[in-house]
Amino acid sequence: MKTQQKCNRKGALCLRSNIDVCALAAVGGASELHFLKEPSDVIAVRDRPLLLDCEVEGEGPVSVAWRRNGVAMETGRGGDRVSVLANGTLLIRKFYKRRHENETDAGEYECVATNRHGLTLVSRRARVRLASLPKFSSQPQSVVVNEGGVARLSCRINGVPEANITWEWNRRPLILSRRYTLLPVGILQIAAVSRTDAGLFRCVASNIANTRFSDEAQLSVTGNSHSYQDPVILSGPQNLTITVHQTAILECVATGNPRPIVSWSASVNGRSIGVEGVQVLGSGNLIISDASVDHSGVYVCSANRPGSRTRRTALGRLQVQAPPEFTQWPQSLSRPPGGSAVLTCTAAGVPEPSLTWLKNGRLLKANANVRISNNNT
Repeated sequence: MKTQQKCNRKGALCLRSNIDVCALAAVGGASELHFLKEPSDVIAVRDRPLLLDCEVEGEGPVSVAWRRNGVAMETGRGGDRVSVLANGTLLIRKFYKRRHENETDAGEYECVATNRHGLTLVSRRARVRLASLPKFSSQPQSVVVNEGGVARLSCRINGVPEANITWEWNRRPLILSRRYTLLPVGILQIAAVSRTDAGLFRCVASNIANTRFSDEAQLSVTGNSHSYQDPVILSGPQNLTITVHQTAILECVATGNPRPIVSWSASVNGRSIGVEGVQVLGSGNLIISDASVDHSGVYVCSANRPGSRTRRTALGRLQVQAPPEFTQWPQSLSRPPGGSAVLTCTAAGVPEPSLTWLKNGRLLKANANVRISNNNT
């Protein structure tokens, strides 16, 4: 990762942003340290082992310790449940979480390296979460649909990591056809519904923690209606916040007689948004792959009656955020006693990053000898 590589510069003064990006610099003549590996965010499974990387290069001897949620950890060697390996890696042999209490190994971890000169280097903070799959927060609901109409069924579950959702029809895996659109967020759309679609539907959610089945919902199909129906948007786009390079899914499912035509428009501050990486899934859902900050804006879904100006609209706002990335980072300096040293660091991101300074792993505050200008100098 580009920002992490920039973190691996040698030194003893650490600048850290609001979401774990750092830059390093040293002032003085002591031997320097730098990380070869830092811990990464990870999802742990209950009762299974967990490894967090930490490898440091520098003049030895170098001691490595670990903090969890800012507090020094008690670690052992060999067969202890929590131990530090010879290369500095943290090993938790059996990840801990009591079911009915708040005791857990989950939290924010950081590696602290110190050499014989007292030079201390602190790694990025790695967020460790426990894999989980709680009960469904939203169950599919029974629906009655005219033959030839559109059916929409949905479920929601908040898993860590995000659960993979599939559907069953009458307790058998649902075989998808061109009329069926399955969105990753747990939404099933059925176009041109026929009597053979009637039955019991349920969600199946699974991740590394568990597998769960939702309640069943009945899809009932009535006789075909030949009467005119104005376009109706059954479900429109919701406000959505994602990170760059992720995929945005904006739903738009509409019904009516005759079947409405779904179209999209988008703008930000009155400027039209390009269509790079944009495609339509099913009868009108918008998929934006490898999203960039330029995709942020307001998206409008329109359901138009063929051959007329009759239409219905729904809108949602997409916000694409970018993690902090250094545009300038501190450089190592050598100054005589009593001299002045200026260290500068700037970073870009959406939203704008917040910057703080660390010296030998501890928060640096302004005083008579230290001035911090705009948090970056």
